[in-house]
Amino acid sequence: MDIIFPDFSKVKMDKNNPKWEQAISRIEPIYSKPYDPRSPFERDMQRIMHSQGYRRLKNKTQVFFAPHNDHVCTRIEHVTHVASVAETIAKLLNLNLDLVRAIAIGHDIGHAPFGHHGETVLQNIAEQNNLHEFWHENNSLRFIDKIETLPDYDGVQQNLDLTYAVRDGIVCHCGEIDERYIKPREEMFDLYTIQKGGKLGAYTYEGCVVKISDKIGYIGRDIEDACTYGILTDKNLKELLDIVCTTYPDIKLSEINTTVLIHKFIMDLCQNSSTETGLCFSDDCYNVMNLIKKFNYKNIYYHPRILRFKKYATLVLETIFEKLSEYYPDIKGNIAKEKQLYPKLLKEFEEWLIKYSDYDLALKTGKKLANKQIYNISEETDYKNAIIDFISGMSDNFAIDVYNELISF
Repeated sequence: MDIIFPDFSKVKMDKNNPKWEQAISRIEPIYSKPYDPRSPFERDMQRIMHSQGYRRLKNKTQVFFAPHNDHVCTRIEHVTHVASVAETIAKLLNLNLDLVRAIAIGHDIGHAPFGHHGETVLQNIAEQNNLHEFWHENNSLRFIDKIETLPDYDGVQQNLDLTYAVRDGIVCHCGEIDERYIKPREEMFDLYTIQKGGKLGAYTYEGCVVKISDKIGYIGRDIEDACTYGILTDKNLKELLDIVCTTYPDIKLSEINTTVLIHKFIMDLCQNSSTETGLCFSDDCYNVMNLIKKFNYKNIYYHPRILRFKKYATLVLETIFEKLSEYYPDIKGNIAKEKQLYPKLLKEFEEWLIKYSDYDLALKTGKKLANKQIYNISEETDYKNAIIDFISGMSDNFAIDVYNELISF
């Protein structure tokens, strides 16, 4: 029997939506060809996919740090999973596919190395040094607004300058918040006034879809990866089976995987949502999702092997920050003195300062860099913020490599 899903086409973000002009607005207009068949959101998605920050996600932690197993999820696979879930939901509900793709592909572009633990380490460093507050949703907004660039038709590097709806969906994407139903907010405002991730609804239904998809996308996959590494015992799996079968008695233990759980969650959401109530899970589905999430925290995220690695990850990030902080105030002189000692770290850090600060404006012009200058490095706070941003963009592997460079003789 065919399932009839609710029709959200009246609230879809398209030209018939009263929010359309605000949704497609950009901080700065971007260059364009006389004819471009892409929608504004499709263009945003492709600008994100061509950025260096997106490429580095393939070597950033999802749950298991710096994995050497090709079949274990990294951050880039996670954003692909979220995009897949969000597209399926958008298709079933008649929402804008281009917009959900763009938000989903870009939502974790500002994630720190070593996953949420790396985020916590950078939060602590920022707090101890009175720097800008660090949380990954806001950092993703910073990266797509101020860090990531692409060459224009003359080869000059320009900021991405994405649409408001995509930027909003990215900063409002947090799937860690437990909500049974969500609806978009009505007001448009400066996204940098948002104080905390996950506390605010997105401006569009498409942004709300990605927020829910972020949670759906990681719950089942984290269990699969834990099984791959032998993290979960038979006792753990029995506990998981009891949780799932209370709501879904048709599922067997061997079938508790990403595919089955994602299908159950998507179908439940799409059958229980409406434009009146918003995107909504049934009570049973909502409860089982939260129970699985608690199971994951207890048995996976706080597993001794992961906790041991967290100590190492903390040491890596703190050591890099401490070393680069030592170069202030004679930054140029100190980098020049030690460039041969730490060639990998200092080559990349100096390139970062040239591109984003007043470190060497003549050299910046010669490199065809027309992106925004965001640091005045004669100010210590600006200089240390530059270090935080530089570290947050690192892959796990690069952070480990430059840490080893710092401690090796």
